[in-house]
Amino acid sequence: MKVYTKTGDTGTTALFGGTRVPKHHIRIESYGTVDELNSHIGLIRDQEMNPLYKEVLIEVQDRLFTVGAILATPPEKETLKNGEKRLQNLGIQESDIEYLENQIDAMEESLPQMTHFVLPGGHTTVSYCHIARCVCRRAERLAVHLNDIEPTDELVIKYLNRLSDYLFVLARKLSFDLNADEVQWIPRK
Repeated sequence: MKVYTKTGDTGTTALFGGTRVPKHHIRIESYGTVDELNSHIGLIRDQEMNPLYKEVLIEVQDRLFTVGAILATPPEKETLKNGEKRLQNLGIQESDIEYLENQIDAMEESLPQMTHFVLPGGHTTVSYCHIARCVCRRAERLAVHLNDIEPTDELVIKYLNRLSDYLFVLARKLSFDLNADEVQWIPRK
């Protein structure tokens, strides 16, 4: 199979199930941003850090492929002609969200309490986490926008929301682990 198909040369692409839509369609923007997020998480995973964080990030990347597949499937194509689910063995579960929550809770145990907003930066790896967090928030906004137009799995939106929280706490934990400066924003008077 060749990488190039030429079917998108006119500015359209196919969703799961074969429906063709413009490449600027909100569904494409939504799962495309999840793909972008997955790439940023790969960049974070390539940094020197605790192997546990790398394991979690690999799990997150796997879940993001699932999120992308869900977002790439329009509601009318979720069920095959034979009655089976198109994404039969794929889905986001409450346990995926609880996994992130448990990781957040474990990291926060060793962190000082936040009293102000944190400015992104202090170490390259920390900055990568903040960039990924921002891309994750954009993916969440796009998924919510898509949901306003066509029903979307609510757990996808919830997962993206929790993942952005995880990335924020991971940035704080990495700042702590790396003895990086965590600069808190204090409003000027």
